[in-house]
Amino acid sequence: MKRFKKNLDDDNDNHSEKRPDSDIHSFLVDPDRKSGYNPMRLMGITVVCLMVISVLFSASVILKDPPSDGIREASQTRVLQMGSEKGSEDDASQSFGLPKDNLLGGLLSAGFDKGSCLSRYQSVEYHKELLHKPSSYLISRLRRYEALHKQCGPYTESYNKTLEQLKSDHYTGPSECNYVVWISFSGLGNRILTLVSSFLYALLTNRVLLVDPGVDVADLLCEPFPDVSWFLPTDFPLKNQFNNFNQESPQCYGKMMKNTTISNLNRLMPPSVYLHLVHDYDDHDKLFFCDEDQHFLQKVPWLIMKTDNYFIPSLFLIPSLEQELMNLFPKKETVFHFLGRYLFHPTNQVWGLITRYYEAYLSKADERIGIQIRVFDIGTGPFQHVLDQILACAMTENLLPEINRQQHIISPSGTNKSKAVLMTSLSSGYFEKIRDMYWEHPTVTGEVVGIYQPSHEEYQQTEKLFHNRKAWAEMYLLSLSDVLVTSSWSTFGYVAQGLGGLRPWILYKPENRTAPNPPCQRAMSMEPCFHAPPFYDCKAKVGVDTGQIVPHVRHCEDMSWGLKLVD
Repeated sequence: MKRFKKNLDDDNDNHSEKRPDSDIHSFLVDPDRKSGYNPMRLMGITVVCLMVISVLFSASVILKDPPSDGIREASQTRVLQMGSEKGSEDDASQSFGLPKDNLLGGLLSAGFDKGSCLSRYQSVEYHKELLHKPSSYLISRLRRYEALHKQCGPYTESYNKTLEQLKSDHYTGPSECNYVVWISFSGLGNRILTLVSSFLYALLTNRVLLVDPGVDVADLLCEPFPDVSWFLPTDFPLKNQFNNFNQESPQCYGKMMKNTTISNLNRLMPPSVYLHLVHDYDDHDKLFFCDEDQHFLQKVPWLIMKTDNYFIPSLFLIPSLEQELMNLFPKKETVFHFLGRYLFHPTNQVWGLITRYYEAYLSKADERIGIQIRVFDIGTGPFQHVLDQILACAMTENLLPEINRQQHIISPSGTNKSKAVLMTSLSSGYFEKIRDMYWEHPTVTGEVVGIYQPSHEEYQQTEKLFHNRKAWAEMYLLSLSDVLVTSSWSTFGYVAQGLGGLRPWILYKPENRTAPNPPCQRAMSMEPCFHAPPFYDCKAKVGVDTGQIVPHVRHCEDMSWGLKLVD
């Protein structure tokens, strides 16, 4: 009431002043009104005051009862933007406060503890948006798999029950839960590729994937499934035999098939089978990719798998799996991209390496270019022919500008565009030479080019923990590039292109220490290459070119006998 009285007094004071403007306004509103006391005027003032009281009352109610937590969180989600400046599109989305889809269109499951694995939900701030949306069928199958993993994961009742068959070495009938056990084997790039292959096989055959952590997998990768771990328990009965499993092991499927037939195996069903899918596997091991053999393997509770191959392209050639794969991946070249983004979230230690480097050296550039160098030549580098090939590819494809050796400074026209080049190599030599080239000479376009290399370990050190942390961080950093150049045959490059959804320019493998001409080729798809595929027609039981059977499985650009998925 005091506020009302004050407003009324103020209003009367204002109206008591003699103002020509007010008289003119009153005349225009009511030309017939006479000067002096007017009861209609007092009534108008009263109406206005009542309206003010109504507004003040509403405001007091709102202030007394603030918005609910849900509204506040939604508001914070719209306003809070994590990460750094990453180009005009990201800036635009941040300026309008648009939230990014940190569940990747439903690919990821909600409900994880964010602090335990920061990369799971923060990575969207660094990666480009998904080029394609995951199919609704893939999303539903992933949720079904998560439920199966929760039911059958380590130390659950179902796991313990199935484990009894393995301990007794006696098959007692169909199990509620069946398993694929992935053995940690080979270099980091190979292991990442084979984890995706093993997981997809588990998804297709309704098995649970259990991962041998080896020396470093738990240090590099967060748990991908909610509630129950994907890591194989340390007390798993066969764990001590993993290093000794080979083609001569009694449990090896290829060896079994040399000595007997599937009909005999059906009568003597084993509780476990070892699958040798390493690059040196023979024709009997490769029967894994035949429908008849898959029908038998479906009954075996425990499949122990050792592989260094990305064998997914050959799964598309198994008739019983083909339709399911088509439903999961209408776009064939998205298999590794979607499953890699689903499975592989760097641990907080590795995520720190990634984000600190990105913010320090890459985030401010207008364009980021990744160059991954793997040299197979024997001897001490850097090699001139490799350097020539890298520069020829980058400049021929207009990825990097030419330099001007005649002028010391080129006057910029407008705003200089900046390019950050991230190089990865075991050697620092190529980085130093290209860095010095762009430091000592201006570019013909006036663009500013920065060259960066996080590490140079000199040689591969697969068993060293921090070496593999840096290797995983560099693969991930390469995947954040706008454009990518990779080396032939390199699984390191395959992982980067697949995670980033990038079709790279592939450097041809040099012969006789001579730079190839042309130096590189654009990849047909972002999918990795299967280096050691079978060449066998399971029905006709004859050799066949498996790169010519279906249009979406073709030979690789960098390895003529390899297979890859294309659209």
